[in-house]
Amino acid sequence: MSVAFTREEDLEATAADLPDRPVSPHPNLVTPSGLTQIEREMASARAAYAAAQAQGSIEADRTAMARATRDLRYWSARRSNAQLIETEPDGTVRFGGSVTIEREDGRSQTWCIVGEDEADPTKGSVSQVSPLARALMGKSVGDVVSINGQEAEVVAVD
Repeated sequence: MSVAFTREEDLEATAADLPDRPVSPHPNLVTPSGLTQIEREMASARAAYAAAQAQGSIEADRTAMARATRDLRYWSARRSNAQLIETEPDGTVRFGGSVTIEREDGRSQTWCIVGEDEADPTKGSVSQVSPLARALMGKSVGDVVSINGQEAEVVAVD
């Protein structure tokens, strides 16, 4: 019996509706480790695509293939427009560098400013387009910045 005459979910239609991952409109700046991460993700997406293709009978769930294809498109786009940035320390907060700030309440925090795909605030890295990074870029030790309405002093730059 055709799917048209049943209430069963059409998995191919669901897979076709899988939206693309949004690609940021900002320049895709990457550190050397960020470029490596993109290349790992591309390899993983290729492997997922090959695995989904190997299972590819007409009755199979196409969601895995759609997800792998979507991820492969995303990581290919990110790799094609990646701009590798390698900077030398110059005493100012810059892309790829670390900065330590001391907040008004005495908390000290260290952040590494990286590309969007490699940012992970739980591990101490923030994207160059984040409000925190934008407030800190170009600052030096002793400079005071406003972050979320609170002041913080730059105490170290690496």
